[in-house]
Amino acid sequence: MAYYCYLLQCADGTYYCGWTKDVQRRLDTHNKGRGAKYTRIRRPVTLVYYEELSNQSEAMRREHKLKQKTREQKALLIQKFSEGSHE
Repeated sequence: MAYYCYLLQCADGTYYCGWTKDVQRRLDTHNKGRGAKYTRIRRPVTLVYYEELSNQSEAMRREHKLKQKTREQKALLIQKFSEGSHE
C-alpha cells in the first residue's frame, strides 16, 4: 500500500504539510473543514505537491523533513513539482 506526503497551499498563502494513504480524500476532508485545525480557518486549500512513499514510517519521516524546510525551499520544491508531469 502506498502512502503520500503532501503540501497544501492555504487561502492565506501559507503551506500545510501532512501525510495520508489517499491524497484526494484527504484534500476533500481539509476543504470540508474536517481536516487539520490549521487548515479549517484557511480554506480553501489547494494541493501543490505530493510524493509517494512505500510505508507510513517513510511518509511520516518525509513530512517531518518537509516541515523543517523554509518557505522558500518549499516554494522551490513546489515549482519543480509543477513543472513535472504531476499536474
